[in-house]
Amino acid sequence: MNHTTHIIQTVRQGSIAEELGIEAGDILLKINDNDIADIFDYQYFTQDEYIEVLIRKPNGEEWLLEIDKDYDEDLGVEFENGLMDDYRSCRNKCIFCFIDQMPEGMRETLYFKDDDSRLSFLQGNYVTLTNMTDADMERIIRYHLSPINISFQTTNPELRCKMLNNRFAGEALACVDRLYEAGITMNGQIVLCKGINDGAELERSISDLTAYLPHLASVSVVPVGLTRYREGLFPLEPFEKEDAVQVLECIHRWQNKIYREHGVHFVHASDEWYLLAEQELPEKERYDGYLQLENGVGMLRLLMEEFQEAMSMLPPREGIQKNVAEELSLVTGELAYPYIRKMAETIMERFPKLQIHVYAITNYFFGERITVSGLLTGQDIISQLQGKELGKRLLLPQNVLRSGEDYFLDDITVPEVEKALQVKVDIVKSSGHDFVNTIVKINDEFMLQ
Repeated sequence: MNHTTHIIQTVRQGSIAEELGIEAGDILLKINDNDIADIFDYQYFTQDEYIEVLIRKPNGEEWLLEIDKDYDEDLGVEFENGLMDDYRSCRNKCIFCFIDQMPEGMRETLYFKDDDSRLSFLQGNYVTLTNMTDADMERIIRYHLSPINISFQTTNPELRCKMLNNRFAGEALACVDRLYEAGITMNGQIVLCKGINDGAELERSISDLTAYLPHLASVSVVPVGLTRYREGLFPLEPFEKEDAVQVLECIHRWQNKIYREHGVHFVHASDEWYLLAEQELPEKERYDGYLQLENGVGMLRLLMEEFQEAMSMLPPREGIQKNVAEELSLVTGELAYPYIRKMAETIMERFPKLQIHVYAITNYFFGERITVSGLLTGQDIISQLQGKELGKRLLLPQNVLRSGEDYFLDDITVPEVEKALQVKVDIVKSSGHDFVNTIVKINDEFMLQ
């Protein structure tokens, strides 16, 4: 029996729900006489061309609505709780958990550890499978929900129990067999910890995971992120250049073998490994369509490819130079700095009247070993840019902000940055096209698509 109350928060204008008189504040009771446990049930039962929806109005009236629609057509409602159920917290105590390495005093929501398979489908989150019940597995298989993103870390059951600090973590790998047999598409992730699951253990994991091809579409290997807040935690060492070289040698060898046998590269190293090893990024073809961008796999290569394409699309028009005469500044993390600086120099060569200052921000908040832009804080940006030449605009990458919000991880807002630095802030989306558009600011008719 479903005990969760599904209160409708918004109704999209022009939607089926609006036409039928469904309003914000109404409560969804049943679909086709089925109780709705969560968003999985809702999406499954609303996909048919004919459905019956039972709604309770705020005054207590119940409406049974008969709906004819296109297959898979959305009703146009959003619920107060996007998951339509309580979020499941993580049962593990992973030796590499980033949340355990955060300072005190931040927003409470930042400390919530989710390990909810439903978020894997909805938001692309990676799950360890230790929270999966038989009922969860049956619903995934019944609804054929995919892809599911899995944090493997290792395929050695005993080592997985140690790394996740969960005695059931090894057994949870059996879920992968059921998902494979049901034809569910999966993506995998290995968070590599020096001296723990690298070397021979990484070789074993990659070898074992190839057995799940083609349903396991890709596996990323990312280095553990280590902040300066590790007192009392499992002792982990940072990777050095020679370690990164060895990791890449292993991954490239397996890529070549798997490509010969299956036509895909399958296992991928995140961008950090190449920068740490001081090696060139792979060509775009080796990323198999960029399946692991959210894990930082191929993000820089894709950015460079899109940037070069955007630059080639700029209109070769007389007089365009006079529209591009400005001084501005860019912020990035230390990881991407060499590439962002190179892109800025390319733009300045094309537009000599444009002056771009590129600043790499050191992450003093979390620790200097955290080099990605997505974990930069407002206070680090402000303190390191004060007194610097910023020009008329300061461009910040979109990933420094919380999704859909205008504040950083440390709760400093964009207006506060503007006030502290006395400069207008523009947010740049993640693509190379957006990078060029935001800097060059050509008339709308020339905006790159």
